[in-house]
Amino acid sequence: MAEETDQNEEQFDKIIKINIEEEMKSAYIDYSMSVIVSRALPDVRDGLKPVHRRVLYGMLDLGLASNKPYKKSARIVGEVLGKYHPHGDSSVYDTMVRMAQPWSLRYPLVDGQGNFGSIDGDSPAAMRYTEARFKKMAEEMLADINKDTIDYRLNFDDSLQEPTVLPSKFPNLLVNGGSGIAVGMATNMAPHNLTECIDGIMAYIDNKEIEVPELMQYIKAPDFPTGGIIYGYEGVKDAFETGRGRIMMRGVAEIETLANDRERIIVSEIPYQVNKAMMIERTAELVNDKKIEGISEIRDESDRDGMRVVYEIKRDANAAIVLNNLYKYTALQTSFSVNNIALVHGRPMMLNLKDLIRHFVEHRHEVVVRRTKFELAEAEKRAHILEGLLIALDHIEEVIKLIRASQTPDEAREGLITQFGLSDIQARAILDMTLRRLTGLERDKIKDEYAELMKTIEYLNSILNDEGLRMQIIKDELQEMKDKYGDERRTQIVHSAAEMMTEDFIEDEDVVITISREGYIKRTALTEYRTQGRGGKGSLGSNSRDEDFIEHIFIASNHNYLLFFTDRGKCYWLRVFEIPEGTRTSKGRALQNIINIEKEEKIRAYIKVVNLKDQEYLENNCIIMCTKKGTIKKTTLQAYSRPRSNGINAININDGDELLEANLTSGTSEIVMALRSGRAIRFNESKVRPMGRTATGVRGITLSGADDEVVGMISVESNESTILVVSENGYGKRTDVDDYRVTNRGGKGVKTINVTEKTGKLVSIKDVTDKDDLMIINRSGIVIRIAMSSLRVMGRATQGVRLITLKGNDAIASVAKVEHDDEEAIDESVIVTDGEILDIVEESLEDMSDETEPDEEDSENEEDNNEE
Repeated sequence: MAEETDQNEEQFDKIIKINIEEEMKSAYIDYSMSVIVSRALPDVRDGLKPVHRRVLYGMLDLGLASNKPYKKSARIVGEVLGKYHPHGDSSVYDTMVRMAQPWSLRYPLVDGQGNFGSIDGDSPAAMRYTEARFKKMAEEMLADINKDTIDYRLNFDDSLQEPTVLPSKFPNLLVNGGSGIAVGMATNMAPHNLTECIDGIMAYIDNKEIEVPELMQYIKAPDFPTGGIIYGYEGVKDAFETGRGRIMMRGVAEIETLANDRERIIVSEIPYQVNKAMMIERTAELVNDKKIEGISEIRDESDRDGMRVVYEIKRDANAAIVLNNLYKYTALQTSFSVNNIALVHGRPMMLNLKDLIRHFVEHRHEVVVRRTKFELAEAEKRAHILEGLLIALDHIEEVIKLIRASQTPDEAREGLITQFGLSDIQARAILDMTLRRLTGLERDKIKDEYAELMKTIEYLNSILNDEGLRMQIIKDELQEMKDKYGDERRTQIVHSAAEMMTEDFIEDEDVVITISREGYIKRTALTEYRTQGRGGKGSLGSNSRDEDFIEHIFIASNHNYLLFFTDRGKCYWLRVFEIPEGTRTSKGRALQNIINIEKEEKIRAYIKVVNLKDQEYLENNCIIMCTKKGTIKKTTLQAYSRPRSNGINAININDGDELLEANLTSGTSEIVMALRSGRAIRFNESKVRPMGRTATGVRGITLSGADDEVVGMISVESNESTILVVSENGYGKRTDVDDYRVTNRGGKGVKTINVTEKTGKLVSIKDVTDKDDLMIINRSGIVIRIAMSSLRVMGRATQGVRLITLKGNDAIASVAKVEHDDEEAIDESVIVTDGEILDIVEESLEDMSDETEPDEEDSENEEDNNEE
């Protein structure tokens, strides 16, 4: 028992107690550094990870030059596994496959034969089926590797030497990029154009103090192998200047118009690292889920001649809007997050553009120096031998006599060394010399070779003594690479909307925007409409569908912003030039295909805004809204400066009510609200306090009955303005604002037009001046334009005059004011309606005798109501 106890104590003495926390820290740090240095991050000098370097070196061992026959991939993988890379065969094969894929590397290094996968994500064939050899570019990576230009280290079993870096004649890390995930860090480097990179490196060599912005004049941006578009330049600048940046990439798409006026989108290039098949599949899912509308069919027509993905657009959809949705929701637009981390002297570092160039130039400089020293040593060795041969040739008789008298080669060698003062190497070279070298011609060749060697040695020494000459050699070799392999950019650079405004390319002209009851919208140049005499028949404004008619007509400029307000109190944002353009007779496009408005919602009002980014402008302007039940609400424009694509709530609408009108005001205007029953109220905007977006508002006017409702609201800021009211049967009149005295909000108002069976109910109220024209559109789609200067101001309670002659049961649908056009009035005797040509016989205009005397003014009940 005593002996066993002693043995146990001895065993315990061999156990060293350590802190497990410290041991785990140490072990994990060792592991992480191994991953960082020996697996995941590329070297800044040749841009390769160890596995890439081993694959290329293994292929060099096998003699797989670009002009030699292919060898089976399995043979290459076995060579690399057995000699240099003791890991899984799939890691080696996948690495080699990627270096052969033209959509993965901007400049592939492996020439693959067989199925090496596809951009659709198809797997390559097994390694026993495929073959490979070098691309010429890979040979440039390995050029001069046998001239002591790089350091070697022992392989995993210390049986062979493997390179720690490749000489790399071109900046592989810049032109091919790289990605990897280490422990605690990752790298993601974009590929670039070889021509641009070499131009940038030459500029750096000429001026070592050059800064990144100057280098960017040569290296414009990443250049992806799949082409595409870089959308926006800020991310590129960040990546070049700091080493980190987010670059937005887009596919190249064109909109084609077919013979039947149908449109389709053709995608010919997709963003880098996007799987085409998955992109199409995901798009189809979004179309089926109604998240992207307007696409009727998706086809992949790609072949060996190029990529072609076709999106067929529905007849009533806008292809430009559909394309924007594809960019927004699918991989047709994606980002590339640049993270330039690479190994510098074995340590990971974040590098900007200049750093990458500087480290490559330093590497090439070292390669040139070491290569020159190697070539100098070889030249001096050969010159030393030639000097011995020349001595022997000058004393050939004595040399022959000495050799013939010697019993052994060693005796002859010693005799040559002693008698002629030669070195051991020279003596051996003389003994190895053939008899033919004794001829006169051969003697001259030796002398010529020696003279050339002396020149070479002098040149090589001059290289070692002159850094400028070494830099010129680097430039010359880079120029040679540029001449051999340089090509044009594949990726376009397009400034994003945030950097270059689209309106810079669009003429800022006035347009008419019309929206039908069924929700079809279009914009038409205002010049298409001509001024006519009062009472004229008008010109055709739209070919609307059966039972559809124009319900809203807006006037705006192409560069304006539009805020659309729906009857449910929601707000949507749009630029005017984004609205599809149509002719005066076209139907327009469905509004649901332009903004994400719900089908049951209707546009009731719009706000024309000049600028949504000017903070002072946003804070000093307000939006006044009113509902059909007489509620009014005021909110600052700031609250609506960032509408979302699916809309935002602008006002809380009570049951049975709906939003009717919205106006942009400066906060000091006077509000006039009119009722269908022919009454109106005027009060100062200050009577309505500003509220938040989700508030309901306060009472603006009291309705005269259950069937009464508000027909419109105006905000008056100019003393020159007069109030125009129009009834549904085509009657209207202008009245001075002062005829409506200022009261508190919430009252019943005063009579604004004498409503009779002849005039019909009130349908619209507008503020106008003599500088305005009036555009009236009725339910049959007829438009008339009237100069306000031809309509005199009359009393508040009069019946007014006929503005437009209506036929049958037609009625006025909408009214809008426009700036006066001095173009001469033109009466049209023929109009086109629903494809028919109708002759119109001009009816006599009703003149000012239609006016009636003012009725006794109604008693005014101006109750002030508390805020709801």
